[in-house]
Amino acid sequence: MKKSLIALSLGGLTIGITEFVMMGLLPDIASDMKVSIPVAGYLISSYALGVVIGAPLLVILGRNFPPKKMLIILALMLTVFNSLSIIAPNYNFLFASRFLSGLPHGAFFGVGAVVASRLADKGKEAQAISIMFAGLTLANLIGVPIGTYIGHHFIWRYTFILIAFVGLLTLLFISLWMPNLEKNGDVNMRTQLQFFKKTEAWLIIGITAIGFGGLFAWISYIAPLLINISKFSPEDVSYILILAGLGMVVGNFAGGKLADKYLPAPTVLALLFIMVLDLLMVYFFSFNQYVSLFLTFLTGAISFSVIAPIQMLMIKTAKDAEMIASAALQGSFNIGNALGAFLGGLPLAAGYDFASPNLIGVVMAVTGMIITFTLMQKHKANLQLQRA
Repeated sequence: MKKSLIALSLGGLTIGITEFVMMGLLPDIASDMKVSIPVAGYLISSYALGVVIGAPLLVILGRNFPPKKMLIILALMLTVFNSLSIIAPNYNFLFASRFLSGLPHGAFFGVGAVVASRLADKGKEAQAISIMFAGLTLANLIGVPIGTYIGHHFIWRYTFILIAFVGLLTLLFISLWMPNLEKNGDVNMRTQLQFFKKTEAWLIIGITAIGFGGLFAWISYIAPLLINISKFSPEDVSYILILAGLGMVVGNFAGGKLADKYLPAPTVLALLFIMVLDLLMVYFFSFNQYVSLFLTFLTGAISFSVIAPIQMLMIKTAKDAEMIASAALQGSFNIGNALGAFLGGLPLAAGYDFASPNLIGVVMAVTGMIITFTLMQKHKANLQLQRA
């Protein structure tokens, strides 16, 4: 495996812990900040909003930087902004620090995805991208459970010290291992922004923001689901999250292989359908502890298997605008993050149980399927026009 891809994977590890550890820490932060769990859930939405704003903005500002320099700047931002959460004196400060932490997320993965595809061997572009996202899955396998354990047994702020440390490692190894790739000339932003005039671009954004949001309706409230529905103790949550992380690792690499072997759009459609069935099972059967453990693994695997196919779908659609398109895709994932956390919290605020967010996830995944089918029909119509 190329060291440069490992450096990108470390960035994914930093981002993965930053993004997903909040789900496991929600009860601890809610208690410490004296807010309800649904209000604490807005910290997830705050981070996602930072990603949505930062992804296109930072790519535009750094469009003429060499890729290595851009990645170093983004890794530095990840480290500094996450450090602010260590000293947050109140909920509003923490809300702001989470927003700032999200700013470099989308740009890092957007730039990183294009760099990974340039570094990949021919025909293995999706697998190279999946190596970068492996850091995100390893975060859920190792980093998030460790961070959750620290938050439950010590102080949740210590978790952000861990994140800052991993961020420093990312900065170091990008500096040491990333080759000095040439930038693709001076980037004309008018040409880049033409991408957003394509209907296909907005359909892919919709698939990601709404369909993938089903994952976040589940994982945003996984800790109270496991505690209140499956009747696990709070101390068990950090260990159970390892299962979710293991599933994400398996799903991520499986998705990379699927994306290199099959057309991405039908692959995304099939995986979203499987996600619908899975979330229904989570809703109906999480009361059984053994089934709940299995579904925690399965949901992680299914959800993350979608990432590489949809990333390749976006890159293939965005000819000559791959970097801003990839960044926009990361913003879309985190619109899904914000929507899943917010919409999933609505039935909780209305008094329904902690399994109810999964029904919101089902509706979001079904909507993603409908948009994917619409995209496939448009591709089919375009192909017929080209043959005519």
